[in-house]
Amino acid sequence: MLWIVLFLACLTAVRFALSAAEHAEGSAAPPLRLAGELLEAAIIAFTAVFLVLRPFVAQAFYIPSDSMHPTLQRNDRILVNKLAYRFAPVQRDDVVVFRAPPAASRTESELPAREEEFVKRVVGLPGDTVEIHDGLLYVNGEPHELPNLRERAEYEFPPYVVPPGRLFVLGDNRNHSNDSHRWGSLETSRVIGRVAFIYWPPGRLGRVR
Repeated sequence: MLWIVLFLACLTAVRFALSAAEHAEGSAAPPLRLAGELLEAAIIAFTAVFLVLRPFVAQAFYIPSDSMHPTLQRNDRILVNKLAYRFAPVQRDDVVVFRAPPAASRTESELPAREEEFVKRVVGLPGDTVEIHDGLLYVNGEPHELPNLRERAEYEFPPYVVPPGRLFVLGDNRNHSNDSHRWGSLETSRVIGRVAFIYWPPGRLGRVR
């Protein structure tokens, strides 16, 4: 958000500089006037996009923790698609940002811009039976682990049927994540959106799966 504000401030400063030049010359030359009009249009457009897109379409977040490592790494910046679940349900294995439930401990700040927002992977949908045994995740009796996980879970979690209207979420960094194995299932209404891609740093640019 800060870079957008700074960009708008720079555009506005340039627009004021052009306006001052116009007044100094009395009647501005067409190229100068055109440049000023284009900058003014850009300021309006960027402001409109910022005000409209952020609440309803997409939002950027900064990742300060390792709870989703290796999928998301510390200092990654991600873009979240807030329209993803307006027309389709949450899918198993989606990486989502959500408002943490009251039962979640506040000792782990997943996304510190707003402490109540966490990022995790959905591993269980309503009606699924989720279990963690011998370090492996089982969903409906079948092993369900991502191939890129670095280590197995060092805890056991007994079979649990995900209630209607709720999700079971885990961090990819199984042993360093504040997730459903600690505080239970998540209401689907708390989901903000699906993590679409990493946009910073450049070497990490790409879709999140």
